[in-house]
Amino acid sequence: MIRTLAATVICFRMLSAQTAPPSRDNDPWRALSFLEGTWDARTRPTASAIDAFGTYTFRKELGGRILARHTNATGCKGPVDFDCDHSDLLFVYQESPGQRLKAIYFDNEGHVIHYGVSTPVPGSAVFISDPTGTGPQFRLVYELKGAVMEGKFQVLMPGKTEWTSYLEWSGTRK
Repeated sequence: MIRTLAATVICFRMLSAQTAPPSRDNDPWRALSFLEGTWDARTRPTASAIDAFGTYTFRKELGGRILARHTNATGCKGPVDFDCDHSDLLFVYQESPGQRLKAIYFDNEGHVIHYGVSTPVPGSAVFISDPTGTGPQFRLVYELKGAVMEGKFQVLMPGKTEWTSYLEWSGTRK
């Protein structure tokens, strides 16, 4: 009996040693790698009437445990109530292995938005905020089309079914 058990353990260890290493396809960051780098951004006309340009950079930080976006607005014209000195940070993270990616957004106006992150197709990332039930829901979309990154920040008001673009932009990698 002891020999049978020992043989079973040895066979199991041999099979385990021959198992292929985990596939990079299970790497949650791989689907977001298209975002990495510094990008020019110029807004497109939307209902918000904001004309802004600048850059933003996505890069891995904290030993590759988060993907951080830092913005740098260099020029802006907008309505009187719009803060043209806008700055923000977005951190994409995974709370523990195997869980879906999440993100948290902070800006200089005091906004904090929690997002769930999905990558529906290669070269596309969608960040959707947690529904509150009483306030708007937010969606941030990035799509790489050729060499151009297009982005949208959209709002879904309570009781509505259509997302409305507050800000749209596009640009190329620097």
